[in-house]
Amino acid sequence: QVQLVESGGGLVQAGGSLRLSCVASGRTFSSYVLGWFRQAPGKEREFVATINPSRRSTDYADSVKGRFTLSRDNAKNTVYLQMISLKTEDTAAYYCAAEGRYYSGTYRRPNEYTYWGQGTQVTVSS
Repeated sequence: QVQLVESGGGLVQAGGSLRLSCVASGRTFSSYVLGWFRQAPGKEREFVATINPSRRSTDYADSVKGRFTLSRDNAKNTVYLQMISLKTEDTAAYYCAAEGRYYSGTYRRPNEYTYWGQGTQVTVSS
């Protein structure tokens, strides 16, 4: 069982920056695929970014590419989402997700992840 706890959300003006953190329990953190998703009110949960140790790759949604950076510190069991040049449309609850299985999927869909955090709110004002 893996538990994920996000932090770092808050209120920021457009153009500003935030760094989200997600701390995970579990001994095999370094082997997990980790993802960030977000969900705005009335909208479906959408993919933001993922990091896959088996493929040694990081993938980003087009809407955040060049502005968001995902990284992980396996020694701290933590994954980060650095967000710069924030826009009002980035306003959402942000969720960390983890998956221990490797398969051929893109890991861009919520149902490809088993473990989820409780979310942290990011609000970008104009």
